[in-house]
Amino acid sequence: MKLVIASLLAGCAAAFAPASQSGRPSTAARESVADLESLAKKLNPLVGFYDPLDLSGKEFWGTSNEETIGFLRESEVKHGRIAMFAFVGYIVHANGIHFPWAMQLDGTPFPTVSSAPEAWDSISDAAKLQIFAFIGFLEFYREVACEKHYMKGGKIGEFPAFDAKVIPGPLSSFQF
Repeated sequence: MKLVIASLLAGCAAAFAPASQSGRPSTAARESVADLESLAKKLNPLVGFYDPLDLSGKEFWGTSNEETIGFLRESEVKHGRIAMFAFVGYIVHANGIHFPWAMQLDGTPFPTVSSAPEAWDSISDAAKLQIFAFIGFLEFYREVACEKHYMKGGKIGEFPAFDAKVIPGPLSSFQF
């Protein structure tokens, strides 16, 4: 049973690991609708290109069509990662797994409730603010620290390394 659980967790962790660079060229972020249509036929020949809302033909916020496509592709990757994290968190909580230490400095333990939404409701507002502040920091850092922005031809889904000039200490060598 432990082997099965370890295998499942390793598979979940592999979803968040960076892809290996095996001589495969990276996908260019500056793509046109024609590029998306040909890519869709290669990736899913049965469905092909499917854009019922015509989002790929729009120009958001006065930007070019290629920049809008870059924004939409980055959003899709980001929201997919968030959904994977949420699923793993939901499964972990549903199985009663939690950290062995206190949740807060005053000794408040992690909630022992029957569902993940109840757990979210039972944590303090300060803990929720810390979570949102950390997510906001990651979003801000992603926007300002990349060499080339994803709407300007940068790599979709790439997160920059933490630089020791920006974040001193042990986090400077930590990679997401």
